[in-house]
Amino acid sequence: MELDVIDRQGTPVEKIAVADGTFAAEVKTHLFHQVVRMQLAKRRRGTASTKTRGEVSGGGRKPWRQKGTGRARQGSTRSPLWRGGGVALGPKPRDYAYKLPKKVRRAALRSALSMKTQEGLLKVIDRLDLPAPKTRQMVSFLRDLGVEKAVVILLADDNLNVQLAARNLPGVKVLRVEGTNIYDLLAHDYLLCTREALIKLQEKVAS
Repeated sequence: MELDVIDRQGTPVEKIAVADGTFAAEVKTHLFHQVVRMQLAKRRRGTASTKTRGEVSGGGRKPWRQKGTGRARQGSTRSPLWRGGGVALGPKPRDYAYKLPKKVRRAALRSALSMKTQEGLLKVIDRLDLPAPKTRQMVSFLRDLGVEKAVVILLADDNLNVQLAARNLPGVKVLRVEGTNIYDLLAHDYLLCTREALIKLQEKVAS
């Protein structure tokens, strides 16, 4: 299939051929759920922690003798049954991260790109450069392209002016092709990429 390449005013200037398997694939939404869960699990800090009865200070002496008091036998005031005691089966620091097969992750990425293409939310621009890192220039640039909702901007290489101009705009995220991920694609409406970024993205998904 072919996609339109537009200029800064949103006018098509040429067409670029892309692989049907990447931008016209079957959209498998169930893969989105699996990959997003994996991404969010990796972001969890996993620092929640509680003390067991062995870690709470005190409680070394037996509260009362074993027999003859009429009360239930107790060996320590730091038992989970006591106020101020330890926590039974409480959380401990752990790593929540896990990995999905590479084929699943790439199939999900192909589905996301195909969905953006089908919905007309993928825009390919011939070049993206700003004379200065000014937020108002980025706002004007996006307005000229007709992008009025949340957008992910994909770059083939680092572009400091673009990154600085967009960082204060809510709903605008700038990524390099290597950082393309399902969570950000689904969390933003538009996907805007340069011609070079599109070529690199296609190679990334195909490899």
